[in-house]
Amino acid sequence: MSVQKILSSAKAASPQLAQASTGTKHEAFSKLSQLLGDNQQSILDANQLDLDRGENEGLAKSLFDRLRLTPERISGLQQSIQEIIAFKDPIGDVLRGSKLENGLRIEQVRVPFGVIGVIYEARPNVTIDIAALAIKSGNAAVLRGGSAAVETNRVLVGLIQQALEGAGLSKDLVQTVDDYGRDGGTEMMQARGLVDVLIPRGSANLIQTVVNESKVPVIETGDGIVHLFIDKDADREKAIKIANNSKTHRVSVCNSLETLLIHSAVLESIGVEILKDLDQSGVKINACERTLQAYPAANLATEEDWATEYLAMEISVKTVDSLDEALDHISNYSTHHTESIVTEDYTAAERFLAEVDSAAVMVNASTRFTDGGQFGMGAEVGISTQKLHARGPMGLNELTSSKWLIRGDGQIRS
Repeated sequence: MSVQKILSSAKAASPQLAQASTGTKHEAFSKLSQLLGDNQQSILDANQLDLDRGENEGLAKSLFDRLRLTPERISGLQQSIQEIIAFKDPIGDVLRGSKLENGLRIEQVRVPFGVIGVIYEARPNVTIDIAALAIKSGNAAVLRGGSAAVETNRVLVGLIQQALEGAGLSKDLVQTVDDYGRDGGTEMMQARGLVDVLIPRGSANLIQTVVNESKVPVIETGDGIVHLFIDKDADREKAIKIANNSKTHRVSVCNSLETLLIHSAVLESIGVEILKDLDQSGVKINACERTLQAYPAANLATEEDWATEYLAMEISVKTVDSLDEALDHISNYSTHHTESIVTEDYTAAERFLAEVDSAAVMVNASTRFTDGGQFGMGAEVGISTQKLHARGPMGLNELTSSKWLIRGDGQIRS
């Protein structure tokens, strides 16, 4: 089957899911959760083939953590499915409504997009998360999961299709174009009229390629040059814990800390303690000259470091003299994903929240909380860093559009 036929069959099947009952969707989820458990070893075997090939082909170390599945992670996917079952079905929700003076009754209701295309890299867990979110929100999904996870995704998509058919739904509602390599992704980008929206997840290069070349509307999930500012009124214990957790909790994800800004008033005290703690955790520190004077064990940062998403145990550090200087630095280098401040100064905190233009802005919290699951949204398709349609973690509601329903009784316009 060609990519064109795959996309056409997904489009043809999509009305079935748009009209499916919540119970039918949940039946598919229950079957999928069971299939994941029953076929755990087959999934792990396929995943090992991908890991072995990645090692032989020199896959970037930052991608191995994303690529790897374990029994615990498969169990986590099953739990994610149960959480999605628990969330309210968004389709048919009335967003607003009114009765006009002429008697017309108007409602705006949630509806599916139709067909969602998702292009991502080395993240087999995303295959399950996106499929589940698409099904719950009434959308067909066509996936391009990348060559690094091709064996794992082949097994996972097969299980998803079994679950769909077991619930009386078409297997064409979730498909993959992985067998067509990059050409599959390219055809998805050109498939205006067959794919209603395209969502890229992965490297900055992948995302920009999709944004620049796609004829299909794109929701941009940007890379994360994430900042944490240690203010002059920061609490010592909070600052050390938040900095370490933001950087080291899981370095290969987009909400991991990449640039640490330290107020000069606390550089010699809290700042040095944070750097020692990061150093002892195995983080490579690239620091500005002022920071180096206080912590000579660091490396000298270059201009390139401020614009780098490391996705590794590495961080850039800059000393600033004020909140204004921190805000200027963030404005110049942020990818508008997540920024956080550690401070006990209410005015500084509120200024930071108001003036930082990012999808998620935090006070006294780890940047690792920018996550659909942590926000109580269940699984997510990605973190949108654009402003049109969706911004921040994209859950069920963000995978819907709306339409207007107008009920009349013979009214005509004079």
